[in-house]
Parts: sequence; C-alpha cells; structure tokens
Amino acid sequence: MSMTPFGEAVRKLRAERGVSQKQMAEAIGVSAAYLSALEHGRRGKPSFDFLQRVAGYFHIIWDDAEALFAIADQSDPRVVVDTAGLPAAHTAFANRLSRVIGQLDEEAIGALDLLVDQKLAR
Repeated sequence: MSMTPFGEAVRKLRAERGVSQKQMAEAIGVSAAYLSALEHGRRGKPSFDFLQRVAGYFHIIWDDAEALFAIADQSDPRVVVDTAGLPAAHTAFANRLSRVIGQLDEEAIGALDLLVDQKLAR
C-alpha cells in the first residue's frame, strides 16, 4: 500500500484511538475521500490549517505537534528536485534516482537517508 509518512502517522493515530476516516473527516471538516487521498499519497502536502485541525482533533500539543508538522513537511508525494546551477553529475544522479526510487529496498533507502542526515548535521 502506497502511503506518505504523514498518511502513516494519521492512520496510526486513528487506529490507536479507534476512529474511522469518516468520523475524523466529519469532525475536522473535510471529506472522507480527501482524507483517504491524503493518507494514500494521492494529495500533496497538507495545509497548515489542516495540520492544526488534525492536531486539535487528536489533542496533540507542543513537541508532538511539531513532530507531526515535520512529518507532513516530508510527505509531498510529488517532490521536485531542482538541480539548476549544480554540477552535471548532480543532475544526472537526480534523474537516475527518479527512475529507480520505487525499486529501492528499505536498506538502500536507509543508507541514503544516513548520508543525508550526515550532510544536514554539518
């Protein structure tokens, strides 16, 4: 099943609290179809207003809300990598990665994620 990190988080919150998509959607003022599409990666990154409604609905505050917002920020299923102005090797890598990303296993994703974390920590 295809899902974004935010979709997984929302589904987990709903499961922990025994809430259906329909119940949650009605409570926060969106359609169940929209919530389903968001959970399954067929919608882009949710708006800040939507995130606030989700946090309020689940009574999520402070650090937990910040963590949920960070997950949402990493959940755009149609991400674009802009390599304009970077060396040719960067553009070639981004294009090759876009063709194989769906074939990478969790170990490969983990290794690439570790490299990115190391660069961000510098």
